[in-house]
Amino acid sequence: LYHPAANIFNYILAEIAIAATDLAEVVGMAIGLQLLFDIPLVWGVAISVLDAFLLLFLMQLGIRKLEAFILGLVTVIGGAFAVQMFLAKPVVSEMASGFIPSIPDSEALFIAIGIIGATVMPHNLYLHSALVQTRKISRNPEGLRRAIKFNIIDSAIALNLALFVNAAILILAAAVFHKNGYDGVSEIQDAHQLLEPLLGKSYAPALFAIALIAAGQSSTVTGTLAGQIVMEGYLHLRIAPWLRRLITRLLAVVPAMLVISLLGERATGDMLVLSQVILSMQLGFAIVPLLHYVSDKKRMGAFAIGFWAKLGGWVSAIVIVLLNINLVIQQIGTWLDVAGPKSWMIYTFVIPPLVFAFGMLVYIVLRPLLVRLPEAKTRIPHGEFAGIANITAPEYRKIAIALDFSAADKKALEHALHVGGKEADYLLIHAVETAGAWVMGSDIHDLETRTDVQNLEEYAQSLRELGYRCEALIG
Repeated sequence: LYHPAANIFNYILAEIAIAATDLAEVVGMAIGLQLLFDIPLVWGVAISVLDAFLLLFLMQLGIRKLEAFILGLVTVIGGAFAVQMFLAKPVVSEMASGFIPSIPDSEALFIAIGIIGATVMPHNLYLHSALVQTRKISRNPEGLRRAIKFNIIDSAIALNLALFVNAAILILAAAVFHKNGYDGVSEIQDAHQLLEPLLGKSYAPALFAIALIAAGQSSTVTGTLAGQIVMEGYLHLRIAPWLRRLITRLLAVVPAMLVISLLGERATGDMLVLSQVILSMQLGFAIVPLLHYVSDKKRMGAFAIGFWAKLGGWVSAIVIVLLNINLVIQQIGTWLDVAGPKSWMIYTFVIPPLVFAFGMLVYIVLRPLLVRLPEAKTRIPHGEFAGIANITAPEYRKIAIALDFSAADKKALEHALHVGGKEADYLLIHAVETAGAWVMGSDIHDLETRTDVQNLEEYAQSLRELGYRCEALIG
């Protein structure tokens, strides 16, 4: 759809979004640890680095136990807020009126955009798209429709759970603090201290802190997978999941440490909201290419989205982009008023990058409409069948051969055949290493897996034609 330079820009934005998400996880978990165990916030941030090793441990247990761990965390979060909602006893009619859209001031707009970013995180659009493609399904129209149906259900459940948690936090704040005259509660620590006297239950603050810690951990795996997928998709670069996790976590820990050290612990609340606003501001850069792609009948065929889905998608994208532009304009105006004689710094270092980003957004919206780039050749992850017609086969015995579909395969096969000869049984092995394979296991059926199976079988068939007993195994 776009020039490679634009794709690199989108990749950088996706990485920033992942780092911003991780920043929120770090700060949220650190605050939860502080509230629960009364430790300094800096210590809580340092402890959060260890979750990279927690992820490594869970990966060794298998995907099912990892899924159970995440489901347990989500249950803890939902259960904690459900109990607090029960204790707060909000008025149902007032709750319903809160779902009517309204933005009374710029501060409310800032928080609303943060909630949008926290619910629909841009990098998760890449993650969901990748995981949809990797599931093993029937590749006929009926099988594809069935897969789309179940993935819509998956996404609806996940997004509504996120909506429930965000709504519960707002309803709890309104029912407990606002109705009791505490309009100045702006920090999580203040909210934690006031929960017990206002709700009358000693365990309410502990539930609040536990929910924060669980929320900080629940996105660990999705952030790691999304990071792997955007890195593989944009840069064709793959690193170990634990290393990817550690790098992402350090990118979040460093700014958190700096803010706490320079501005104090009270600045963490604003940093949390800002991290989610950053996510929302990048939604347009992820949604617009997705809309262009799924609307293209040449690429999608019968599965291109219809008029109403297209209309809903574009209206949502336009509303989000306009809200973000409005917020940026208001924020720049506020900074200019405060800066006074130093306003030149804003004109020099803030406005030019924002103008460039807006220009890139216009390009991303208009380019597929005005200029259609030639269809890019699909990149096969591990190259193609290299041909082995001239392989020599000295006499030898049974062996398993690991292949990676590169020029080295021929040498590996020659050596193995020299070792085994025609009297041996051969097992050709290849391991699929994508993030999707790690999640789906034997159910993986993405492009890389399909081409790997085809390549491996072609190797095996070629050896059989040369008179060798050979089997192929994908792992």
